[in-house]
Amino acid sequence: MKQFEVPNIYRSGLISAIKAKRRLQDKLKKDFTPTLLDFGPVQIYLARHFGFCYGVENAIEIAFKTIEENQGKRIFLLSEMIHNPQVNADLLDRGVQFLQDTYGKQVIPFEELTVDDVVIIPAFGTTLEIEQLLNDKGITTEKYNTTCPFVEKVWNRSEQIAQKGYSIVVHGKPKHEETRATFSHASQHTPTVIVNDMADTIELAKYITGEKPAEQFYTEFKGRYSVGFDANLHLQRIGVVNQTTQLATDTQAIAEYLKGVIKQHYGLTDGNINTRFADTRDTLCYATNDNQSAVTGMLETEADLAVIVGGYNSSNTSHLVELCEQKLPSFFIDSANRLLSKNDILHCNWRTKEETLTNGFLPEKAPVKILVTSGASCPDAVVEEVIRKLVSFFNADKSVDEMAVLFE
Repeated sequence: MKQFEVPNIYRSGLISAIKAKRRLQDKLKKDFTPTLLDFGPVQIYLARHFGFCYGVENAIEIAFKTIEENQGKRIFLLSEMIHNPQVNADLLDRGVQFLQDTYGKQVIPFEELTVDDVVIIPAFGTTLEIEQLLNDKGITTEKYNTTCPFVEKVWNRSEQIAQKGYSIVVHGKPKHEETRATFSHASQHTPTVIVNDMADTIELAKYITGEKPAEQFYTEFKGRYSVGFDANLHLQRIGVVNQTTQLATDTQAIAEYLKGVIKQHYGLTDGNINTRFADTRDTLCYATNDNQSAVTGMLETEADLAVIVGGYNSSNTSHLVELCEQKLPSFFIDSANRLLSKNDILHCNWRTKEETLTNGFLPEKAPVKILVTSGASCPDAVVEEVIRKLVSFFNADKSVDEMAVLFE
């Protein structure tokens, strides 16, 4: 796989050494057991896969090169490059300005842009409407487009099945940048609707079977279907694609549910289900899948708590927290600064995005066993800082630097 030029400020000597060793030991990536860092009174179990994915490293490389190559020019990002506060802060410090917030609210009017400005498309991609608006101003979007290749894979697959007469059901958060972009690209080719979760899917299925009247669809799914969508017609042949940072198991469950409904409603078999339901399993993002599988493997280890590191508005990180908290006390933080002391941690509720101060988060026992992972947009350097902070709360047998040497 391609090696990207990512600034050293995001790298970690400890974690680079661990990841390199695990790659050598497990070239087929089938071992999802965590890596044990035994510091004596505290044991840290690092997930097999975590941190920057291909799409994120690609986006960061392009963004920093764009800054270097366009000294003196105004440089804008459509919205956050990725959902990580440190990376976005670093870009702002280098003079980059954001045109929109995460939810598409305009921060700087497009009217202020000129043909001499540089506009970077973030890793989530953008809508065709915004691309056209920029192109009409003479601003080229191709050169500074950091859209993740796996997001583009979803768009391409959507176009392929659209050409075969299927409508598209997008599993994603309706307000998320990637979902908005995927909806835009898919609906250019075929009728498209967004479902947020299984509850939405169950209700959508009632329009397939006729259990609900078609006219009710336009109220229930308001703002989430394409222009001209006909609930009587366009749910007869469908394919499911997803926002790549969603839980892969959730997307698979949604696809299987709709497949089963169509199968029963039209009296189809496994042999002819493809006449009404497209197989899109190949659009699931490998990195999202690997990180989620690694968390599942990590959770098989007996532990006292889990610490998950990443941006609070990061969808893929939130899903890792969701998985962890089903098994044990889990704390979602975006930096080592949230570890206030051995007793106190300031952490985020992944559902409400509200921060909570918890006292006594580390149990009074020895050794304390902590599971650690991070989202796909979290720099390894931040994870190392978290590990260093956790270890500093104990009279450890060895330092983090000494631990790093053991993996070299």
